Amino acid sequence: MVNPTVVHESYHSLVFGQKLVRSEARRRLLLVLRNPYVEFVNQTRRVSEAAIKIALDYRTGGRDALVLASFLLNKIPVLLTRDHDLLFG
Repeated sequence: MVNPTVVHESYHSLVFGQKLVRSEARRRLLLVLRNPYVEFVNQTRRVSEAAIKIALDYRTGGRDALVLASFLLNKIPVLLTRDHDLLFG
């Protein structure tokens, strides 16, 4: 499952972290988005409100809070990440 924040964080990581050419980063992300087994969930007002609470209660960054809220409210049971801030606070 992905949401807009995950997609754009991935783009940023591919282009600025891994130094991929922007068009190649776009191509790779479109492959993920078009995969029939990858669910895309939208961010809603409810997700944004939950994210603000998560950011406040757990002192996370705003984007991390959006990812967590989106997954929690969509009842996603497992989060796979290599994000250091999410893993170690």
